[in-house]
Amino acid sequence: RRGKQRALVAVMHKLTVAIWHVLHDRTGHKDLGADYHTRKNPQRAMRRMIREANALGLTIRFDPA
Repeated sequence: RRGKQRALVAVMHKLTVAIWHVLHDRTGHKDLGADYHTRKNPQRAMRRMIREANALGLTIRFDPA
């Protein structure tokens, strides 16, 4: 809602902070991976998937493996 320029400045700020931490701590960048948040909190990911399926009109039932 604030505009493209504000979003661009926010992204540049995030990158600047990340670069500063890498240079300050003298460490390499470690990519956490695309499924980092799913691995970190699988219950939250499951709730999100159920909520999205319900929004599409689907009913989900999970049985223990």
